[in-house]
Amino acid sequence: MIIKKEPFYKKIGKEIEIFEHAHLNKLPLLLKGPTGTGKSRFVEYMAFKKEKPIYTVACHEETSATDLIGRYIIKGSETVWQDGPLSKAVREGAIIYLDEIAEARPDVIVAVHSLTDFRRVLYIDKLGEEITASDDFMFIASFNPGYQRGFKELKPSTRQRFVSIPFDYPDPKVETEIVCQESSLDSNTAKKLVKIGAKIRNLTELGLTETVSTRLLVDAAKMIHSGLEKRLATEVAVVEPLTDDEETLTALKDLVNLMI
Repeated sequence: MIIKKEPFYKKIGKEIEIFEHAHLNKLPLLLKGPTGTGKSRFVEYMAFKKEKPIYTVACHEETSATDLIGRYIIKGSETVWQDGPLSKAVREGAIIYLDEIAEARPDVIVAVHSLTDFRRVLYIDKLGEEITASDDFMFIASFNPGYQRGFKELKPSTRQRFVSIPFDYPDPKVETEIVCQESSLDSNTAKKLVKIGAKIRNLTELGLTETVSTRLLVDAAKMIHSGLEKRLATEVAVVEPLTDDEETLTALKDLVNLMI
């Protein structure tokens, strides 16, 4: 896929410089951080800036090496080989982005090992073929260490194959700017949403599996900007996606009512 329109991305630290040097030195990149902190948007932004095609795979528990590398399919009366997104990226010198790589099946990690070290090759066993990645090829993956646990944790031997960039929620001023830019909401209301997000993130005693992402705040802001009542928009876009526990929902809704 070619990113034709520049995505909005607010630089937080030195992530752009790190990306440039990783690409220059042909090093794989791992983006670490909570859901909704801009990891995928950053990759799209850099693909646009570098004018490079990008193949994105949202990994889940059924994602296999075959899904990435390719398979034989029946086309008419013939059986033909169809490259997967990883094979296409290697052949074309594109970016491959595996979002939430730890969610994928273990054979995915095995398949990409030879692409994430000095060899930079992809083995396609079913074709008996070995593809050497071009200088333009770049391997990027994302990982949420706060969410992944147990068998879904990335092994140290795998993590050490990557240059890693930590992502976290931006400071209130920057997050407010992002919310305003993405939704066209007025800054005063955006500030209130950001304060709600920060407050909920600090309520560790609630035991939420995931907390408020910038993405959820943007969703609420869009609904407010289009005319939905502020408290209702915040409840359905920010509070309800976080939990189904009635007591926790009530506590969070009370918080929203106090703050907006």
